[in-house]
Amino acid sequence: MKMHISMKKKISIKKIILIILGCVLALSLAGWWALSVMIYNETTNRRFESYEPYMLRVEDFEGLERTAYEFPSDKGQMLKGYLYSAGEEPRGIIIIAHGFGGGHNSYMDCANYFAQHGYDVFAYDATGNDESEGDGVGGFPQGAVDLNHAITFVEESGNFPDLPIGLFGHSWGGYSVCSVLTYHPEVKAVIECSGCNASSDLFEAGGKHQAGDVIYTMMPFVKLHEFLRYGKYASHTAMDGFKASDAAVMIVHSADDDVVPIAYGLDRFYEKYHDNPRFTFLRFEDRGHNHIFNDTTYSDAFNAAFDKWCETLDYDYTADKNKEQFAKDKADYIHRNLDREKWSNRLDTDLFGQFLAFYDENVE
Repeated sequence: MKMHISMKKKISIKKIILIILGCVLALSLAGWWALSVMIYNETTNRRFESYEPYMLRVEDFEGLERTAYEFPSDKGQMLKGYLYSAGEEPRGIIIIAHGFGGGHNSYMDCANYFAQHGYDVFAYDATGNDESEGDGVGGFPQGAVDLNHAITFVEESGNFPDLPIGLFGHSWGGYSVCSVLTYHPEVKAVIECSGCNASSDLFEAGGKHQAGDVIYTMMPFVKLHEFLRYGKYASHTAMDGFKASDAAVMIVHSADDDVVPIAYGLDRFYEKYHDNPRFTFLRFEDRGHNHIFNDTTYSDAFNAAFDKWCETLDYDYTADKNKEQFAKDKADYIHRNLDREKWSNRLDTDLFGQFLAFYDENVE
């Protein structure tokens, strides 16, 4: 009888230990999930404003005209967009999806180039950027959400001529213009620069750069968070868009891209589609991420001159106490010294000539 009681005690203690270990594991997983989501939100769910001294202006481009529009996205937030044109009879409409960290302003020179060469261009600010509503972006799938609504607005609002549509996207916008083909297989042609396959790739790429392999332990929670918030938008990838559509696709990436490494984009797509005549691949070696389609001659010279000017300041511009003063002085320096004609004409026109030929052949 005593032995029976002793065995029951041992079994009870074992159960208690297992329960405690299970609780500890559950709490640890819950804590890591919460931490992963917090970091994700701190990264993505922010509001972004373009830096005014560097912003492009319509008057920087001779003959460029634009008309403002507003349209609702998924939760009723109003997005601001512009139709850019140059007075010619358009052959099609190109919709631009901008990169992460600011609105479409940085791509106004792209809009101008296409407008000057026979296309209307619709470019907009995504949720939480520049002139559009939203306290923050929300998450990376929001790019595909907003683009879906932008295309629908162009096609159904009655404000635009019934013309074939091409898409142009960079970085976050690169992922968006490919993924959105799942919802708009009627799109004729897509140019994707420095993008990736899945929305979560954008977080993984940045996180790996900052935290190394630890980022992989966060990714299951990040993917689940995106799915719970965005549903089908989070699960649909660029590859899904390619499969759903017959659009011609041009993929552009640089091997030294340290923001969205080429393994997340062109290399992955090339492995599957390099023999498919729908796809064109342009691989560069030394163009980085942010300036993949720009000639950096002027910006490099301007930045070098700016660095020398910083050395002439009579205060420590890196100190927190001088942060506001330096921000004011920096903006004033840029306003006084930036050559706006050179600043607004930094596109690699040879590369854009290839882009134009691609659209001319496929947007019909």
